[in-house]
Amino acid sequence: MTAVPTLVVATANEGKLAEFAAALAPAGIEVLGLAALGPGDPVAETGATFEANAHLKAEAYSRRTPHLVLADDSGLEVDALDGRPGVFSARYGSPDLSDTARCKAIMKGLVDVPEEKRTARFRCVLAVARDGKTLATFDGAVEGLILREMRGEHGFGYDPIFFHGPSGRAFGQLTREEKEKVSHRGAAIRKLLDALKGQLPFFPQ
Repeated sequence: MTAVPTLVVATANEGKLAEFAAALAPAGIEVLGLAALGPGDPVAETGATFEANAHLKAEAYSRRTPHLVLADDSGLEVDALDGRPGVFSARYGSPDLSDTARCKAIMKGLVDVPEEKRTARFRCVLAVARDGKTLATFDGAVEGLILREMRGEHGFGYDPIFFHGPSGRAFGQLTREEKEKVSHRGAAIRKLLDALKGQLPFFPQ
């Protein structure tokens, strides 16, 4: 019997883990979270870019498991805030803030900004590593606008304040399946899946 390919996703964010698991399930890939690695200190995200942080996490965690490791670094870039929060998206304002509090902090910073200048984008970089070495990276981005109020009960992070024009809704109003088709992470995952189809044989045959 052929073993099921296993991928450790280097995140403690349950929302992200669920998105990866749902997206990779059709490819027959078992997705595990950081809990599968056992006790250990989290990897410090000291990189200046999403790609640097993805590399740092993928390589460090891959030294703690024989499985392939996928690390994601992603975040929101708001033009009127000079690209912030960027790589600090998960810690914007304070590491202890809730998702709702972070969304409110972004909206407060844009209170006097007119609609046409509330442009923003989500970016995502995925790094795949084994034995401390990055094998490949994949990226994705999606453009949108920052809303003046939170909308929807789906998603996580800044999804409730990110308006996606083509959908006519905030990411927080999209189901997981709808979001996957248009999101930054969905775009990066599709590139990963294309690679797994044979271009880059990450998993043992």
